[in-house]
Amino acid sequence: MRLNTMGHIGADYWQAIPRHFQMVELDSWVAMPNHFHGIVWITDVGATHASPLRRNASSLRGNASPLRASGPPRRSLGAIIGSFKSATAKRINALRGTSGAPIWQRNYHEHIIRSDESLNRIRQYILDNPAQWATDRENPSMHSV
Repeated sequence: MRLNTMGHIGADYWQAIPRHFQMVELDSWVAMPNHFHGIVWITDVGATHASPLRRNASSLRGNASPLRASGPPRRSLGAIIGSFKSATAKRINALRGTSGAPIWQRNYHEHIIRSDESLNRIRQYILDNPAQWATDRENPSMHSV
């Protein structure tokens, strides 16, 4: 996948997440033309988890976070993804001169990864995703005449 300017913004901001959320490590990820896939390791989930020092991984398809009026809890996956999406949207809109224009869809998909087998399968899916773009039903070139 060759990224355009907006894709590079997304990739740069994604890679910056651990600088803003020290309890986060990034695993496999890919920026696609109309979505984002990534695996996030949250290494210290604090008092909101039964086992605060246990490593938990989540994979996500980055479309958007379901933000409540008061926002997601601090240090949650929703806060991490919401921050990423907000920062990228502001930067892309500043570049395009389209202040406040929507960049991301409203929700995102998350999945707790519970085994090495699942982790490896999801990593492979992320790595293979760019090769699938030519046949993706969301690919605009699939609809051209």
